[in-house]
Amino acid sequence: MRFAGSMLFRVELTDRARRDLSSLYARINAAKSSAAARWFNGLEESVYGLERLPHRCPIAPEAKKAKRSLRHLLYGNSPHIYRAIYEIDQANEKVYVLTIRHGAVDCIKGSAQARLDELS
Repeated sequence: MRFAGSMLFRVELTDRARRDLSSLYARINAAKSSAAARWFNGLEESVYGLERLPHRCPIAPEAKKAKRSLRHLLYGNSPHIYRAIYEIDQANEKVYVLTIRHGAVDCIKGSAQARLDELS
């Protein structure tokens, strides 16, 4: 018998989420700043840490409009908070990270919303 606390989910990043991470890495100059590299590594660890207890994060504001069970992981300190927006596939024990964006960016709109719709 498996207990919910011991269940591990596989975390998968969409192409969009990978691009978001690459862009962020370059933007914060993590290749040349040890402090930025530590911060970035912490973000990655938090995202991949969703393998354990992915339901611990709140429902994302985009969930209602998208009519999907989107959640978001918040990382960092104000004003440098980033959001990893993800969806849980309970049946297949997977977490799909859809995008990683700065917390000050409004809810997903336009072409990003269309990409979310395509994943349905």
